[in-house]
Amino acid sequence: MTRPLPKVLLHDHLDGGLRIGTVLELATADLPTRSPKELTDWFDQEGVNSLDRYLDAFSLTVSAMQNTGNLERISYESAVDLAADGVVYAELRFAPSLATEDGLCIEDVLIAIDAGLDRAESETGICTAIIVDAMRQHSDSDDVVMAALRSDVKRVVGFDLAGPEAGFPPTLHRRACELALQGGLGLTIHAGEGDGVASIEAALRCGAQRIGHGVRIIEDCEVVGGAITDLGPVAIQVRDRQIALELCPTSNRHTLGIAIDEHPIDLLYRAGFLVTVSTDNRLMSRTSLTQEFVQLADTFGWVREDFLSVTENALGAAFTTAGIVDSILENQIRRGFAAPN
Repeated sequence: MTRPLPKVLLHDHLDGGLRIGTVLELATADLPTRSPKELTDWFDQEGVNSLDRYLDAFSLTVSAMQNTGNLERISYESAVDLAADGVVYAELRFAPSLATEDGLCIEDVLIAIDAGLDRAESETGICTAIIVDAMRQHSDSDDVVMAALRSDVKRVVGFDLAGPEAGFPPTLHRRACELALQGGLGLTIHAGEGDGVASIEAALRCGAQRIGHGVRIIEDCEVVGGAITDLGPVAIQVRDRQIALELCPTSNRHTLGIAIDEHPIDLLYRAGFLVTVSTDNRLMSRTSLTQEFVQLADTFGWVREDFLSVTENALGAAFTTAGIVDSILENQIRRGFAAPN
């Protein structure tokens, strides 16, 4: 068996990566089936081509995340699964307010997630961090940020706005973004997936240091002869400031109907954008970071050097400390890529 290449994952939703068996055991919402295979097929978003429909599937997984024991188990299993795929550093994100229906507070949620990640890290060696999401269609983003900052959970390194983009611009949550940055959190914002280039520009105005997805930045680029030849003003900002794009090719195929051979990831990579590769939701998209790498190799001819480049991009854009970045880069990433397969 070949060893998986060491990988860095910046964009992975905790509530989008549950094991099917865990959903069957813990979900309190009505399940469409009790068959593991049929439930796996139900979650599969192939051919859906709708972000709103994609988000509907989370009602089941979130129903399993309403107590501390379940949260600890789910975060533990998620990190263990990522480690088995060769991921050496992962930032897992979740909207803790979604897990407060049965009386938990946001601090309780984060402490439970932290405990699960701590156990996984001690067993597998994977280094993990937490990005706290606020839902852009809700009005509690300020409270979410302040609770995250009060929690004193050291793994909390970033803040994000998630949920439906169209009709809910990040500027509605500018104050929360400011609070996050003032509190020392990194800021990544979902943009350029469910809405267009204007959503990316608005995220930048809110101080975003990374863009969740950002695939539609290609709409601000001119493509001639299979290459990007000119950039609009937002694309210039993203490229020249080296704002990391957390691109998720399989998820983008499901939410936007972009065939993998039409995905702009290779165009953006060749044009000097800071491209990273992520999974988004491993359950809904039936994917792993290894599978994302394989399809990029098969479709665009990416080779080991390309994967090293995007992995170094991701690690450099991570919200963790410089010391952790340097250690992982030298001791795991570069050694792992240099080793024979």
